[in-house]
Amino acid sequence: MKITFFSTQPYDKDFFIKYNKDFGFELEFIEAGLDESTVDIVKKSEAVCVFVNDKVTKNVIESLASKGVHIIALRCAGFNNVDLNAAKENNIKVCRVPAYSPEAVAEHAVAMILTLNRKTHKAYNRVREQNFSLNGLLGFDIHGKTIGVIGTGNIGKAFCKIMMGFGCRVLAFDLIANKELEEAGVQYLPLTDLLAESDIISLHSPLNEQTYNLINNETIDLMKPGVMLINTSRGGLVDTKAAIAGLKSGKLGYLGIDVYEQEEKLFFRDLSAGIIDDDVISLLISFPNVLITAHQGFFTREALTKIAVTTLSNISSIAKGDDQKNNSGLVI
Repeated sequence: MKITFFSTQPYDKDFFIKYNKDFGFELEFIEAGLDESTVDIVKKSEAVCVFVNDKVTKNVIESLASKGVHIIALRCAGFNNVDLNAAKENNIKVCRVPAYSPEAVAEHAVAMILTLNRKTHKAYNRVREQNFSLNGLLGFDIHGKTIGVIGTGNIGKAFCKIMMGFGCRVLAFDLIANKELEEAGVQYLPLTDLLAESDIISLHSPLNEQTYNLINNETIDLMKPGVMLINTSRGGLVDTKAAIAGLKSGKLGYLGIDVYEQEEKLFFRDLSAGIIDDDVISLLISFPNVLITAHQGFFTREALTKIAVTTLSNISSIAKGDDQKNNSGLVI
């Protein structure tokens, strides 16, 4: 079977080629993302493998089906960029990697909190310039602070456990409370109460119609003055313009984002030699209390290994007709 990979980087090739030795698929790697303008690249493939910013719309799916593609494999957890109804109508199976390494993203969220708080990125640059002053680097103790966690799936659960280790009071909001977390001391509250009581808020929810722009002018108004907001989930959870207004007013004291609603035009690329044609991200970069990383949360050896193995295993299971037996990553 031939698999065409879209939005590929050198590390994608390294890990998939390494673990494909156990499967024997023919792999084709395309740097461009999948959308209506690139779908015709697919030739004689039975499966395509896509990432978070590929646009797998109804038109794209119909085109893939006409080319004989019957598997769409996402090498990520989220699938909001795939028209699942269109896939079903065209008899295309969709699979994903639901839990490649929850700890990878959770630990990155904690790293962003520590960096924003203790300003280690600024201290590093200062010392390299022989500036050993501490002025402007004042932080606060995380121990004893109230942490609000929105979404307690695998990643949110891992994040809660880490923050409890810091000696924090951990609040959570989700449609279904996790009994294990409750027994460990995590308190589930309505969203409005969580927003009002938290010193640090971290987002770990999937992106859907209910969570789109969950963080907006109204919800920011409910937060404590100077709150820290972290988003390592999906860019669409945050209304970026509302976040900028919150930063300007001082309601948001810190903002850390590993995702951005318009990231498909920016992330995973080297744009250092050009001018970024995105006034919103350019403004965010200019704020001293904003930290932006380029969808780096998943980027560990352990996560990339799990992504490659699970993706190839899911494709193999579907090809053999065993998709009901190995349902760990099947969406449809």
